[in-house]
Amino acid sequence: MIQELKYCYQKKYDEEWEQIEERLGLVMGRIADIARGHDQDHMPEAFGDYFDRTARFILQTKIVLDAVRSGELKNWNLKQHQEMNRVLYQDITAEEYDTSYGNPGYSAKRLGEEYGAMLSMLYAELRALIAYAYEGDGVSYTILCELFVQVHACFTDEEMASAREVQQAIYWFFHDYSELFTEQSILKTIDPEEDFFTGLVMDADLDDFRYLYHYGLPVGENELGLARHFAGMSEADIQKMADTMTEGYRIGFVATGKDLSKKSTVNVEYAVGMERMVRAVIRNFEQMGLKTTIFREAVSSFSGRGSSKRGCYSIAVNRQFDYDHRQDKALYLDKAFVERRLETLRTTYEKHKELAGKYAGPAIIEVFGEPIFAPVNKKAALHYDEKQNGLNVRYASEAGEITNRYIKGEERSFTIIAYPLPAIGVRFPEIFDRTVALNTLDYSRYQKMQEAIIAVLDRGVKAHIKGSGSNETNLTVALYPLGDPQKETIFENCVADVNIPVGEVFTSPVLRGTNGLLHVSSVYLNGLHYKELKITFRDGMVTDYFCENFATEQENRKYIYDNVLMQHDTLPMGEFAIGTNTTAYRMARDFDIADKLPILIAEKTGPHFAVGDTCYSHAEDTPVYNPDGKEIVARDNEVSTLRKEDTSRAYFNCHTDITIPYDELDSIRVETADGNISYVIRDGRFVVPGTEELNGPLERS
Repeated sequence: MIQELKYCYQKKYDEEWEQIEERLGLVMGRIADIARGHDQDHMPEAFGDYFDRTARFILQTKIVLDAVRSGELKNWNLKQHQEMNRVLYQDITAEEYDTSYGNPGYSAKRLGEEYGAMLSMLYAELRALIAYAYEGDGVSYTILCELFVQVHACFTDEEMASAREVQQAIYWFFHDYSELFTEQSILKTIDPEEDFFTGLVMDADLDDFRYLYHYGLPVGENELGLARHFAGMSEADIQKMADTMTEGYRIGFVATGKDLSKKSTVNVEYAVGMERMVRAVIRNFEQMGLKTTIFREAVSSFSGRGSSKRGCYSIAVNRQFDYDHRQDKALYLDKAFVERRLETLRTTYEKHKELAGKYAGPAIIEVFGEPIFAPVNKKAALHYDEKQNGLNVRYASEAGEITNRYIKGEERSFTIIAYPLPAIGVRFPEIFDRTVALNTLDYSRYQKMQEAIIAVLDRGVKAHIKGSGSNETNLTVALYPLGDPQKETIFENCVADVNIPVGEVFTSPVLRGTNGLLHVSSVYLNGLHYKELKITFRDGMVTDYFCENFATEQENRKYIYDNVLMQHDTLPMGEFAIGTNTTAYRMARDFDIADKLPILIAEKTGPHFAVGDTCYSHAEDTPVYNPDGKEIVARDNEVSTLRKEDTSRAYFNCHTDITIPYDELDSIRVETADGNISYVIRDGRFVVPGTEELNGPLERS
């Protein structure tokens, strides 16, 4: 299976065991007592049940930790792995969630509103012990167990502690260990010596699916289905997929004039089950002189658990659980926490500035195909208040500045590609093959057609986008004025490099004069579904927004505010683009999966508009050129130029693309300074000479 369970990450932790072993023994003794009902005489029955069930869960994770430490884990058979995986995750599955303390609603019902949200948050936080156990991270494991014992002690006296005392125990845990958590999160991205997963990917016997369980992540039909599918593919086909990704990464540096030879590390993100492709990707990067780092998806509220899937991840056991706990940080987020975390960020980057400077950027494999998720808003869940929303915005802005100081935007790049999950349905193998074909389309054909489209757009001072039928889109986008059309262009000709698959031209709009309504009947953004999404712009800034997901306008507005505006009162239109990949559009219609496509592919299936930063965020001063040699001069807008005075006002650290599909689009027309009109799309079809073949997939029923 895995030859030796000795990853470099565990070797590091071996050195720390001497100082932590005694503390771990003491705290586990207390947890064993709690599981036996000790010191619970004065507790209400529900609290005794909470601590008993939680303690028993912790003891299960300790079995894993002991097996990792002794090396016995590698001898477990498949049935043992499957049973442990079931035990560790069963309580938060949809089938069990109604009676789980991970459910804030159930927790509040059993423990009361005063304690319910806090103890549900703690219950969710303790699930990080699974990751710590499988990685052999005794320090993180021990301190989290100590937090549980400390909270339990609040309830052992005849008079239970106040909710404030419980909150303070959790509050100080995150404040006291802020430095540890911040340093861990940075090093796992930039330091190959801190990497647990690369060794797993490279050393595992991928024909023996026991390796999937060594991640300590939930393993279900998606993970097993991906592993089986890749096992049935030829090495040549897998290598081709890897080559597409890594070559796109390399071209991204070449196209922007960045020197890849100065870099030595790259971070790879992927879904569990894709190890055969990831192994080939790692080897390709080695040939480029890059060592790979792989970090785990967020397992703590500190690092954003529940908000999105990043790093090495598995498909959520229960997306409602993730949604319920996405704002758990509300329990300890205040000005002091933000200031300490920012200071720790500066200190950590300064301490490791050589490693940070050699980091080249992420290479991301996305997956898609999960059923549409319609979240339920729960009053009992923790929520940020208005002040905390402001603190989140402040932290994101200042953290972005600090990070860019050490990992410079003008020196790094990225690439991103996507493949379907087995959850997409019985036609998964067909959809997978079509996606592989989509990701390897001949970019040279698109390059020429997109040059023709850009030639029309470059003559304009504004573009007008109009929806068809019930789509109410009516938008005017102001375009950057060209100084020298022979040497300059407004739009980037996006071929298959950093952003795979091929198929879009995009620009940073001029905000003043960009006005109107953007409307999409159904769209899937960052893992969440929106019905009848409408966003109004005035001089390029969001002034109003609406959707029809919930019963009340207040809920709908909050949903958009939290998950599209990212808790900003407004955002600029950071991008206007025209997707040209009608092949992707056709695939979505042929398999009826339009609602399951990731933004990466969906944005190529019609015009799209991003709210947030421009595509050139933190790298606006770096010249960028199209394949025809023209410099793309529309890299800034009126907000991003504020960086010259105050960077905190220039960036929002978010960028969300919203696409109007071709079947909801009437026209895109361009108006010149003298009032002449030219069409790029009319009656839902491309009309620029030389782009006729793009209409073929649109015509087929």
